[in-house]
Amino acid sequence: MAHRKGGAGRDPLRIVVADDNPVVRAGLTALLHGREDIEVVAEAADGQEAHEAALRHRPDVILLDVRMPGVDGISALPHLVGLAPVMMLTYSRESEIVREALRLGAGGYLVHGEFTADELIAAVRGMGQGRAVFTTTAANALLAHVREHPDRPAVNSAESLSQLQSFVAQSSTARRAGFMGNREDFRLSSREAEVMELIAAGMSNQQIAATCFISEKTVKNHINRIFAKLHSTTRSEAIAHWLGVRHA
Repeated sequence: MAHRKGGAGRDPLRIVVADDNPVVRAGLTALLHGREDIEVVAEAADGQEAHEAALRHRPDVILLDVRMPGVDGISALPHLVGLAPVMMLTYSRESEIVREALRLGAGGYLVHGEFTADELIAAVRGMGQGRAVFTTTAANALLAHVREHPDRPAVNSAESLSQLQSFVAQSSTARRAGFMGNREDFRLSSREAEVMELIAAGMSNQQIAATCFISEKTVKNHINRIFAKLHSTTRSEAIAHWLGVRHA
């Protein structure tokens, strides 16, 4: 009898993480590795590496970024969906990209900064069980498409659409709760928590400075204080602690 995946007494879900940002990959791997029912079997820096890893390890779920050098996520997607369920995990929030990813077979679409650690873990487990999962931006893009083109649904079933609508309703509340919980646990100021969220989203110091309208020197000062409060010496460690605080 085949083993069931991802639960007590079951084989762990085998995951491939594909993202060109090594900090994001390391943070995701650290977070996922902390679960007894999940195992990261490989990391990849582009779509080609993701395909090679999927052929080698035969994972249960692939987490795939959209924009990567070389072979990007959208180009790799048709070659990956026949090997394992694929969940896009990306900064790309354009409606056209969301719809193209779903058209090519992605089973979920999560935008960085729109989910908590709990939601990511639940999404990975859900993907392993065949459930579609979307964060707010992706869900809104798909719902708008469904409303504009009722004869051409952008998701595969009424059940998926129902899950999508439910996620839209729940995600913003859960995201705020997770953000506030992490901030209180680590005693971060509002600005420090904002900077930490942007670090977890994979932004560079220059990008954070532009986003927050502050200088790069000020960003570095914030990061030094954040690292001290999170007892971290690297961005990867800080991201793992920030995302995984609820599961320590």
